[in-house]
Amino acid sequence: MAAGVGSQLFSPFRAIGFVANHVPLTVQTQGTENLVTTAVGSAFHVYNCAKLNLLFVGLLQSGEISCLLSHGDLVITASGKEMTSWRRGKQVAEFKGHRSTIHFILSFGSHLISVDEESTVRIWLVETTELYLEMEFNAKNFYVTCLTHPSTYLNKILLCSRQGQMQLWNIKTNKLIYTFSGWSEPILAVEQAPAVDVVGVGLQSGKMILHNLKFDEPVMSFQQEWGPVTALAFRTDGNPIMASASTEGHIAFWDLEKRQLGTVLRDAHKGVVCGMKFLPSQPLLVTNGPDNSLKIWIFDQPDGSGRLLRSRSCHSAPPTKVRFYGSKGVDILSAGLDRSLRFISKVRDARSCELSQGSLAKKSKSRGVNLEELKLPPIIDFASEDVRQSAWDNIVTCHQGAMEARTWSFQRKSIGKHHLKSRADDNPGPVLVTTMSSCGNFAITGDGHGHVDMFNIQSGIHRGHLGTPKAHSGRIRGLAIDSVNQQVITAGADCKVKFWNFKARKLLHSMTFEAPIAQILLHRESSLLAVSLDDFEIQVVDIDMRRVVRIFRGHTNRITDMAFSPDSRWLITSSMDSSVRTWDLPAARLIDCFLVESPVTSLAMSPVEDFLVTTHVDDLGVYLWSNKTLYDDISLIPLPADYQPTVEQLPVTGTERDIDEFEAGENETTARTEVENNVVAVTKNKAAFKSPDQLSDELVTLSLLPQSRWRHLTSLELIKKRNKPKEPPKAPKSAPFFLPTTQELVPKFLPTEDDQADNTERKSKILNMQQLQPDSEFQKCLKDCNRKENYESVLELLKSMGPSSIDAEIRCLGPSAGGDIKLLEIFMLFIEHQLRLRTDFEFTEAILGLFLKLHGPTVAHFPELTAIARHIQTEHSAAWSSIQDLLNQCVCLVSYLKSAVI
Repeated sequence: MAAGVGSQLFSPFRAIGFVANHVPLTVQTQGTENLVTTAVGSAFHVYNCAKLNLLFVGLLQSGEISCLLSHGDLVITASGKEMTSWRRGKQVAEFKGHRSTIHFILSFGSHLISVDEESTVRIWLVETTELYLEMEFNAKNFYVTCLTHPSTYLNKILLCSRQGQMQLWNIKTNKLIYTFSGWSEPILAVEQAPAVDVVGVGLQSGKMILHNLKFDEPVMSFQQEWGPVTALAFRTDGNPIMASASTEGHIAFWDLEKRQLGTVLRDAHKGVVCGMKFLPSQPLLVTNGPDNSLKIWIFDQPDGSGRLLRSRSCHSAPPTKVRFYGSKGVDILSAGLDRSLRFISKVRDARSCELSQGSLAKKSKSRGVNLEELKLPPIIDFASEDVRQSAWDNIVTCHQGAMEARTWSFQRKSIGKHHLKSRADDNPGPVLVTTMSSCGNFAITGDGHGHVDMFNIQSGIHRGHLGTPKAHSGRIRGLAIDSVNQQVITAGADCKVKFWNFKARKLLHSMTFEAPIAQILLHRESSLLAVSLDDFEIQVVDIDMRRVVRIFRGHTNRITDMAFSPDSRWLITSSMDSSVRTWDLPAARLIDCFLVESPVTSLAMSPVEDFLVTTHVDDLGVYLWSNKTLYDDISLIPLPADYQPTVEQLPVTGTERDIDEFEAGENETTARTEVENNVVAVTKNKAAFKSPDQLSDELVTLSLLPQSRWRHLTSLELIKKRNKPKEPPKAPKSAPFFLPTTQELVPKFLPTEDDQADNTERKSKILNMQQLQPDSEFQKCLKDCNRKENYESVLELLKSMGPSSIDAEIRCLGPSAGGDIKLLEIFMLFIEHQLRLRTDFEFTEAILGLFLKLHGPTVAHFPELTAIARHIQTEHSAAWSSIQDLLNQCVCLVSYLKSAVI
């Protein structure tokens, strides 16, 4: 039995769509900027309050965050029995020692206070992580639920309990100062009021008391109607307002001067409001809840009420279908059980938003109903095309139990005006599936009773239906239109796939399968139709030949979704058996399979093939998996029949780089020691570091010469011909009193007749034989270097020449220009030597090109030169093959990084 090693095609990249969970947020001030931190499973996100841009992501190695706290420029997280401090998303220190799970932490001066489930209170020094004090309480008598530090109370903390009592402790002397009898119900929240000696206390019954600690007397009390008080907050901008949060998602604002209820924010969150903080000296309130949202409210209304200023949110219920939008592979459309259709950007999370369904807030307020009740039912299927997105609606959705489909505009990010309702005469059913034509003009819907209707999406007019009276005898399970609007493919629960003429709406062909059809997926470019059946089998149909060309078996539960790769070589399928399988269509074999902890409900492949996106059962996230074949050498070997897949961990909100940084932080002390040792060693060995000329035999080194020196060596004749003047230059008329000069860049005086006579007399009558020596300086250098087997001088001499000089010297090597075969042979050995070294690569390539152009026929005529040419060809092929592999890897890596930027 072959054991799996995870996925060989896909690696976890990043989870998107997470903003906040049930852990209360924390606010910190750095200079003039306010930062808010929220928890997301095992990670935390830091946003700036100015625009709610994501600044940093911190990632725990294991466990989930249960508490958050800001301390100066640090963020402190609690997970299980441990706490960790972070700075700018990087781990700084750890606090260990609790025997049970930590459920509350508080910052107090230079101290950190933590409380666990056993009511053990530990006080730590933040800088040194040392334990300063430990206090143990009997959970049956005094179970600590929350605590605070009263302002101006030096070294004192106020502990609140589930039994309703409060205790004031001096942590310096470890003495109990005072016990407040309190109230006979659990205290859920406590907050310091702007007034000295006064704290706000929130109880489980919904009662709130402003209590004076100095006199142990209640100052005032309020009662909210929506159950337990989950959080309290006080405005610090001069307005005497206290805010209280509830489990129903409402927030009440109490006027402390008038001692009455001021305003109410209804449905601030879906469900409980977990965290709530007023920004210092500003009329801004930051809230979060388990509905996966972070909101900032501003209080600038005439009646003192608040309005939503900015927010970050994503699906509050698990998404059920996800698809890439457009051809760039950047935008994602997702539909979820929270009755929303959302646009998610995998490049910049701040662009993500929910497509508007209209002014539901005003309708909710005027009608007195819940906002969620006015939303459309959950989307069960949708289709989109970006061809005519700026002209008219380009998204069609089907809703659970709805008798009509709705149109949306991606350009406006809002719902459209058309209701696509079936015109069938015999009992139409709820719309289940939909598709759009590639031209963006037509939409087709199928309902639960077998009717298929065609609509013009621009006008919303019904253009006809398929079949008489209906297309299938059972519910419609799938619809598809080919790329040229010639065929419409329909699939039904009656085990049939039918092909229809798009214009005439007549039946062309029908195929019957052995089991009911679950869904279909068409790859328009290749005309391949994937059909999943209720018996967990997948069959691939060629819609041109209208026959089955591939059959895949292996899933053991219902198939949830399918996706083609852009080149139609892979078919990726997911099932409720928690497996994700990749099938190679040309080879008809399984090439990849891995398991996930939670079954995949929907998946899609990016149009540029860089990412696979998935959604999962009971999970709010949208997960990205990177395609490893784009940046690594992957051997696509078919898997054996007895292959046992292993579980692959889901991506996290931090990228792999964040994980590496975290793992590197664990060995920070060891790494620092090694660096210090290296510094000492370098200091002792005072020899200066010198970079090697060639780092590796696999790399090449360029000459660093300007392109004008080598790029046009093979085109010099054409350049000279193009630059040749039409008329010969004429000598300028010189004045009589001017001495004659030469026509050069630097003019020189011509010798006079007396000078010529003197030179003639001084000339020797003996013939100098050295003047008949044919070798030039370059040729002498070439021969000398050949004897020494060191061609550095030749290379340096060539690099010092201009293009015309190089051309002249290489021409003179041939027999026809005064050279000989030996010079050609030596020069070819020089070229071979340079290719083997792989230095000055582009310059060597240019010289080789010029040499072959000038002396190619001569080389082919002499066997000794041909033999050397074969060696040059071998070295050249080896060098270029290595370079081409490196360039391809770099191009793929750059494309991958460009598409993966947040």
